[in-house]
Amino acid sequence: MGKFVTKTGNNGQYYFNLVAGNGQVILSSEGYTTTAARQNGIDSVKKNAGDDTRYEKLTAANGKPYFTLKASNGQVIGKSQMYENEAGRDNGIASVKSNAPNAPVAEE
Repeated sequence: MGKFVTKTGNNGQYYFNLVAGNGQVILSSEGYTTTAARQNGIDSVKKNAGDDTRYEKLTAANGKPYFTLKASNGQVIGKSQMYENEAGRDNGIASVKSNAPNAPVAEE
């Protein structure tokens, strides 16, 4: 089972990663200025993870596919790693869908 791992960056901002059961990071947040804002981001991932329309499939400048997850207001709430191919990216989306809704939160 996956989990949200939270941490504080060297810049004083707060972050989270959604980590799959195998330990692989499948979604990373932007920086938040407060822990409450970070928790709102986690709650938003849980709420939006099951909605296919919230995922944007993208390709980086280096040709590697990745995806973002957006909230209902269109704001990006998480970004994936870079994948070797589109099938890997699609598996990453499936992993967010299955792991995020019931994932516990753990402080790093």
